[in-house]
Amino acid sequence: MSIKPILFNTDMVQAILDGRKTVTRRKVKNPAKPPCIAGDILYVRETWQHLSELDGNEQIIEGTEKYYYAATDTIPFDTYVDSWGVAHCKTPWRPSIHMPKSAARIWLRVTDVRVERLRDITPDEAIKEGIHFCECPDGFTWKGETSMRNCYTTPTGAMQALWDTTIKKPDLDCYGWDANPWVWVIKFERCEKPEEV
Repeated sequence: MSIKPILFNTDMVQAILDGRKTVTRRKVKNPAKPPCIAGDILYVRETWQHLSELDGNEQIIEGTEKYYYAATDTIPFDTYVDSWGVAHCKTPWRPSIHMPKSAARIWLRVTDVRVERLRDITPDEAIKEGIHFCECPDGFTWKGETSMRNCYTTPTGAMQALWDTTIKKPDLDCYGWDANPWVWVIKFERCEKPEEV
């Protein structure tokens, strides 16, 4: 068993926390080297912030360090202290790629890994990717709050739009939905943080 990081955007973190997302697809770069195997543990890297409260003299109050997550939290104050002890007045979220393992709150056990073409996804599999039906406006989406711009008539249509939002524009010809690339299909279940971490 290996312990590895995996990045998810805020919408997908919310889908995992809601129990809607139990599978993820990742583009195949090297078919001989899967990103993980069944039994591996993944810790989710998400948009985050680490803050320390200040006393009236701009001093860090002992033991007040706390992690906040864009998927579920609002940052409770405008002044924060960065990891170097410098006070700032605006509070930016930190990108998921920079989140340390110690900040992880979501742990996943990989149950299956396979390879398939992206567009072989079924409507049921799209729903396991976090796609859900929203009544206002009527249609399928991956967002918590929807609008006509991210609402689709089928789960697969929503999955197509979701997938293309995760691919950089220069890579759409190789890895976008229309290119129908090979993808790793990684199934997982929530688990507790391993004791050895």
